[in-house]
Amino acid sequence: MTTPYWPDAAKVALEDWGASATATEGTPHMSGKVLSVNADGTSECGIWSCTPGTRKITIASDEFCCFLGGRGRYVHESGEEIPVFAGAVVFFPGGWTGTSIITETLTKAFMSRGD
Repeated sequence: MTTPYWPDAAKVALEDWGASATATEGTPHMSGKVLSVNADGTSECGIWSCTPGTRKITIASDEFCCFLGGRGRYVHESGEEIPVFAGAVVFFPGGWTGTSIITETLTKAFMSRGD
């Protein structure tokens, strides 16, 4: 078995994941690359990036994020605001619902796990 590894996250060529289907302002466009997926599909990790814009989101499964660059904020449906920028670390529990507001192309390393 080889350990999944990227020595320099900034040099990873991201794949086009398309425009956000839930955009409410602007035209946020996503890209990313999956580093590893469990054989049973219960978890995955990788890098995700999105251009500026606002979109409604529901995070289906637990997701741990370490933001690598950019700026924005997540606003939970309760009104709680979470500012994000390079160095910020956030854990979103499965079912988290709210709004993503990206003001500067945002990039994160993530790990998500299902039930």
